[in-house]
Amino acid sequence: MRANPHGTSPADTGPGETGPADTGPDEPRPGKGDEVPAPRAGRPRRTARLPSLPLPARLPRLLPELVLLLCVDAGYKYGRKVANGHTEAAYHHADGVWSFERALHFPSEQGVQRLMLHWDWVVHLANYLYATVHFPAMVIFLGYMFARHRAHYLWIRRAIVIQTLLALLGHCFFPLAPPRLAPGTGMIDTASVYGPAVYGKPDGDSMANQFAAMPSLHVGWALAIAIGLIAATRSRYRWLWLLHPVITLLVVVGTANHYWLDGLAGSLLLAVALAVVPAPDPAHAQAPATHWAWPLKRGPRSA
Repeated sequence: MRANPHGTSPADTGPGETGPADTGPDEPRPGKGDEVPAPRAGRPRRTARLPSLPLPARLPRLLPELVLLLCVDAGYKYGRKVANGHTEAAYHHADGVWSFERALHFPSEQGVQRLMLHWDWVVHLANYLYATVHFPAMVIFLGYMFARHRAHYLWIRRAIVIQTLLALLGHCFFPLAPPRLAPGTGMIDTASVYGPAVYGKPDGDSMANQFAAMPSLHVGWALAIAIGLIAATRSRYRWLWLLHPVITLLVVVGTANHYWLDGLAGSLLLAVALAVVPAPDPAHAQAPATHWAWPLKRGPRSA
């Protein structure tokens, strides 16, 4: 008889005791290199996800993105200049916007400016914010999103491009004089009175179209920045980014550069853009195959 390797016989086991477990042929024991899955703890995660964005083969690269954004910026500026010159229509539309807001009992833009004029430093700060924050803030935001949240960058960049091009259509087909140029509003041009000023005379200024107040990309872009950061980050304080578009709206209204409706229109254009560009799925952030900008840049060949 072969000796029992465990040193016990079946007779040595008392009632209720068992010998070594027999794994059997259908239940192999895990080896040293096998990982035993740990039991899940806590509440199960929700499986519902936002609609996934059809990402390209690879997430965007820096050079093609720079080319794209520079082309959009140049096309937007050129379009604003082409839309310039409709002075009579711009003043006519300004009267209509002002009357429409009063009919809907909007708060008076003049009241915001009067409150701001109580403190010279507030006026100077508002003029400075209007003149210096708008474009640099967007550049910094896109750079941060590209470097840290590439999938969300692609999503919000697409929305911003659509929003900007739609805004250009508004400038072309609805020229609008801002409150600082409309005589019926009773508001002053705080930038020309207190400084710093970014515009020259409206008739002789060739650098910008001052009759392109509708819609306000100052407000629209500020809201896009806030939404992008709220969606991409997980800080409990991320909702404070909504103060950026709120402050921007008060600045552009208090300095008499925009009406309330301009800011509302810029925000609605962003809503339209986000409706046609679904939110990204971060799980698909790393995809193989060819580069998204093919044939400008080829990806690795598949075996």
